[in-house]
Amino acid sequence: MLEELGRPIAYGRTAEIYAWRPGWVLKFFYEWFSLEAIETEARNSRAVHASGLPTPAVGEIIQVKERHGLEYERVSGESMWKMLQRRPWNAFRYGWRMAELHAILHTRIISTDLPSQRQRLKNDILHARALSAPLRSKVLAALEKLPDGDRLCHGDFWPSNILMTDKGEFIIDWFRAARGNPLADLARTTNLVYGFIGTRQVRRPFLSYGSTKTNQLENSLFQIFFRIIYPRYLSYYFKLCPGGQAEYRHWLPIIAAARLSDDIPELERMLIAQVQENL
Repeated sequence: MLEELGRPIAYGRTAEIYAWRPGWVLKFFYEWFSLEAIETEARNSRAVHASGLPTPAVGEIIQVKERHGLEYERVSGESMWKMLQRRPWNAFRYGWRMAELHAILHTRIISTDLPSQRQRLKNDILHARALSAPLRSKVLAALEKLPDGDRLCHGDFWPSNILMTDKGEFIIDWFRAARGNPLADLARTTNLVYGFIGTRQVRRPFLSYGSTKTNQLENSLFQIFFRIIYPRYLSYYFKLCPGGQAEYRHWLPIIAAARLSDDIPELERMLIAQVQENL
């Protein structure tokens, strides 16, 4: 059956994407990605799709030898990031639209089927081996002082996870979706940006589809988006959702500490510095 799939139509950090039955694609995960994680993604994606947000419908989990795949409705379009590469003059418009979409999804309340953002952060912080015991205790104490939430949070909100189609934008990749505080979700996106600027790494997950090279970060498009457009995106988000800037800043070291659980060596020093300097 592997041979019958043909060539992937896209590549990701955790999976390859194949054309599947009519109207569907198969997100075919690599062997190291656990079945439990795939089941989490399927459950999250179904809950979000049922909420009415523009996301692809979800099918069944398929097993082929030692690997598992997840069926998704096929949505014809390109990611916002690829559109930005081809039409960089639209950068500010895309940045504003990304902020609008982030604000819209943060208005949704999904009470079932989504994990707790706070509990996930706690687990990540507890499993972050690079954190010293005293620093871990400070982070957990700071987390307890921040308010919980009941809003939909994406967990990995990037232009590469927004598909531009004739029917409008579709938001994809809900593996890290959770029920929680929107400002923590915003801080997660900011932390990913800081990681790419600070280390010149593009391994995860922003340019997850297709081949990527470290020196891509040095091109002018990256510099424009990260250094100019992203601050304006934040400014526009807070125009749509006034207030919260001070609390948002308190979330930044919490998210940095939690990201240490990803065990990305090139980010470790930067993340620890963010925790120490901002806590």
